[in-house]
Amino acid sequence: MSFWDHLEQLRASLIRMLIAATAMAVVAFCLRDWLFAAVLAPTHSDFFVYRILGMESMQLSLINVALTEQMMVHIKVALIVGIFVASPYLLYVIFHFISPALYEQERRYGIRLTVAAYLMFVFGVALSYCIIFPFTLRFLATYQVSSEVTPMLTISSYIDTLVVMSLLLGIVSELPVLSWILAKIGVLRAEVMRQYRRHAIVVVLIVAAVITPTTDPITLFVVALPIWLLYEVSIVIIRNS
Repeated sequence: MSFWDHLEQLRASLIRMLIAATAMAVVAFCLRDWLFAAVLAPTHSDFFVYRILGMESMQLSLINVALTEQMMVHIKVALIVGIFVASPYLLYVIFHFISPALYEQERRYGIRLTVAAYLMFVFGVALSYCIIFPFTLRFLATYQVSSEVTPMLTISSYIDTLVVMSLLLGIVSELPVLSWILAKIGVLRAEVMRQYRRHAIVVVLIVAAVITPTTDPITLFVVALPIWLLYEVSIVIIRNS
């Protein structure tokens, strides 16, 4: 195809992606009660993680401080959820656009890599929502520098923290995929990762401290442990690849 034909195909792909993401966002927006029941679940003492771990009850109330805040939060959450739900189709459209330029072997590797990267990102988001964010929320929402200061958490602050932590954990969870790519191009070896394991522990703790801005050592450990396990999994994947 000519350059303009490729450009037209790209435009059509972007339109399909925009329609799919918008449609899912509209559905999410209409399902407001279900959507925010899931998003706000960590604020309730009956959240399943709290029940499993036998943690003490907690009932956190969020406040609204701006006239348009709740509407903007509703739109933001609906857009994010819409893109996330539509992401498998979005990845399919992107891969369908670039696959003609790939050889058959490259296409097979591309499919495996895309699926693995997507699954690891979903794993990171689920890990953040189920474990990392609830622990962080319980600590930060009840932290007081003085008894004269009453903690009051806004809905915007809650949503922004949840989104940022989920995104960061999703990106960090790509470590095994990135390690596999570097191993395939000859940049990284399992022996090197084992040799610098102690250095990696320090880096993991730094990353965990950035993701979870608390001084609570338990929360830091909860964040650092999965990242460290991903590092060990990366060593196994490289050795067996």
